[in-house]
This record gives sequence, structure tokens and C-alpha cells, in this order.
Amino acid sequence: MVLLIAIVALALVFDYTNGFHDSANAIATSVSTRALSPRTAVLMAAGFNLFGALVSSKVAGTVGKGIVDTSLVTLGLVLAALVGAVVWNLTTWYFALPSSSSQALFGGLIGAMLAAVGVSGVEWSGVIDKIILPMVLSPVIGFAAAWLLMTALIWIVHKRPLSPVNQTFRRLQPFSAAFMAYAHGGNDAQKTMGVITLALVSSGHLATFTIPLWVKLACAFTMAAGTYSGGWRIMHTLGSKVIKLDPIHGFAAETSAATVIQIATHFGFPVSTTHTITAAIMGVGTTRRLKAVRWGVARSIVFAWVLTLPAAALVAAAVYFVGHLIF
Repeated sequence: MVLLIAIVALALVFDYTNGFHDSANAIATSVSTRALSPRTAVLMAAGFNLFGALVSSKVAGTVGKGIVDTSLVTLGLVLAALVGAVVWNLTTWYFALPSSSSQALFGGLIGAMLAAVGVSGVEWSGVIDKIILPMVLSPVIGFAAAWLLMTALIWIVHKRPLSPVNQTFRRLQPFSAAFMAYAHGGNDAQKTMGVITLALVSSGHLATFTIPLWVKLACAFTMAAGTYSGGWRIMHTLGSKVIKLDPIHGFAAETSAATVIQIATHFGFPVSTTHTITAAIMGVGTTRRLKAVRWGVARSIVFAWVLTLPAAALVAAAVYFVGHLIF
């Protein structure tokens, strides 16, 4: 029971770091274009993260089933997986890199299972279908959708004066930011719900993989609290270092990324909100010209993306080995 309580507590710590780590996903563009003040933006994002987290549970089911063999999952394995994810989240936050909390969690699960059982404990077809393909496709689709939407908006407003256009989209941006925050909560908070439920099943406290209401509420409120605490370092990277954004660009990036994430959530695919919104920002940037995007910063972000899954897996595997030796 003590170990289970520790796992639930650490899962909520991960959820909290996910909130402050990924709060930039929803509000960086709105803050950088001055459509919203930082504190108002964070408060709004926290509220819509909470709302989104309570709406669906399809993504949680995907996380809890189909990535590792649930019959082989132990509490020690789940604990190691969470440590790997939290350590990577804090590392990338320290260096202000918008990496994926989702990939960190999946990497932790896979690494801990490899350490505990070996390759037979990982459901590789599920890893490819539910992690790798969405990881690759979501930023590609986000980039393309943002480019198309931005191109359409430019065609609509190109004969109008710049100042009224910016004013109009500055007023619209709170709505696109709210949509992005809702989509983020609906996809990301469910991953922690899935891990806690997996621990409850493996400990015998649940007979089937059914997410209890208290788990939904705990994860939703914890992510909202993490979002409210900020995430200013990563917000600066997304909001201004990749490209200088005007309100019309922010609106297009948020709307297209949130739409992609919401569609993925509907079908139960756990995608990275970080990957999707960052690619969308790059997509709107290229409608100006290729040089408008600071590709050096983009390369650093992509490097963090690629490194996240194996790095979190290595940390989780090391934690499992050390814990196994000690206990």
C-alpha cells in the first residue's frame, strides 16, 4: 500500500510538471503577441486544461493498454517509469527546451519494462502504432495545417490595412488559446490517468482497467495547478525564439494545432501537444519566407524531441535496476 501511495503521488508530480512544462503550448503565442497578459493567459489555460481533462478517457485507455504487457507490470516498474519521465521533464525545463512530456512517460514505461523483463515485455506493434507514428505524423500534419490556414488567412486579409487586421486577430486569439488549452488537457492529463489506473490494476485494487472518478479529478486539478504555476522559460522559447509572431500567426498556429490534437484525442491517440504546436508555429512562419523561422532554435527543439524517448527510457531502466538491487 505504501508503494502504491508513493506511485500515485509521483504520478501527480509528473502531472504537475507536465502542466508547467507544457503550459507554453497553449498560451505562448497569445502572450508573445500581447493578446493576453501572462497571468491572465495562464489562469485561462489552467481552467481549460481542467475542463479538457475531464471530458474523455480514450487516451488514458491507450496508455494503460497496448504499449507494455499489463500482466507483467509491477508497482516497482511503474515507479521507475515515472521517475524517468519526471527527471527528463525537469531537465528539459531547466534548459528551456519544449520537449514532449508524453514521450518522456512512454519512454519511462518502455525502459522500465525492458529492464524488468526484456524485449518480450514491450508490445512493439502498439509502440509503433500508438507512439512512433503519432509522434512523426502529428507535427507534420500540424505544420501543413498551419501553413494552409495561414495561407488562406493571408489571401482573405491581404488587401486590408495591417493595424486593423492585427487588432481583429488579437481579439480572436483568446478563443484559439482556450481551444489549444482544452485540447492539451484532453490529451495530456489522460496519460497520467492511464498510468495511475495501470498501477491500481497491477496492485489488485482494480479488477479491470476502468478509470475511477477520483483519478480523473486528481489528474485534472493537478495539471491545472501546474499550468497555473507558469512555465515561463519554455514559453519564451516557443513564443519568440522560433519566429516573431503577429496575432494572425498566433491564431493560425493555435487553431490548427488544437484541431489536430482534438482529432487525435477523439480516436484515442496520445500525441505530443509540444510537437504539434511547435510545428504549427514553424508552419505559419514559412508563409512569410523560410528565413523567417530561426532554424537553429528549431534544430535544438527537434534534437530534444528525438532524444526524449530513449533518454527517459535509460533513466527509468537505471532506476529499476538500482531499486531491484536495493530491495
